Amino acid sequence: MSTEDTSRFVRLRVELVLEIEDSDALTRAALERIVDDPDMPAGERVQAESAVTEDTAEALAYLVDPFDLVSEVPGAELAQASWSAEGIDYDPDSPDGYLDEDDVEEDDESERAGGGA
Repeated sequence: MSTEDTSRFVRLRVELVLEIEDSDALTRAALERIVDDPDMPAGERVQAESAVTEDTAEALAYLVDPFDLVSEVPGAELAQASWSAEGIDYDPDSPDGYLDEDDVEEDDESERAGGGA
């Protein structure tokens, strides 16, 4: 298949499970990021500060930037990104502890279709 036949765009899916060892430090860092953002309107700033104070996952989402993950990849430019964070039940001793029900169904469908996980 020639380069002209393939898409120039690639979807990269990354799923991470992080253990939050110090939620106060995480919240403080997110609040600092919000305060240091000169482009954030005052009304949005108040809403963002409230969100990161009430929810550790929101604080994490404010600190993770997909651009930072790929900015140094040669020959690639970030075209679009979306991300979210949510608290989950996680059992590190379970081989499937990182998967939620939707992921399991998608993997099963992919395997039935001849794809692999």
